[in-house]
Amino acid sequence: MALPEKLILVCQSFRLGKEPKGICHKGTDGLLQYIEEGILDRGLDVQVATTGCLKQCEKGPVLVIQPDNLWFKGVNSEEAIDAILDGLESGEPAAEYLLS
Repeated sequence: MALPEKLILVCQSFRLGKEPKGICHKGTDGLLQYIEEGILDRGLDVQVATTGCLKQCEKGPVLVIQPDNLWFKGVNSEEAIDAILDGLESGEPAAEYLLS
């Protein structure tokens, strides 16, 4: 299996030896599957992985695209994911969700 062109990291708020904290894991049920389906529908060469806490709790849920090092905030809806994936496809990041 070849390495993917990009990697999407999705914060799930887990911290070493503890329960999830923050908001990244709240209200995001089904969004990982929605991301996967969006990637397949668009034919993107992208892998998705969940992470522990990314230390941006006040801006969560947080999603990161590597190797571009693009950090996105408030990713808690299908609309946000569509905007981010559209930006990934077009090469123009979804500015309204960029974490600066």
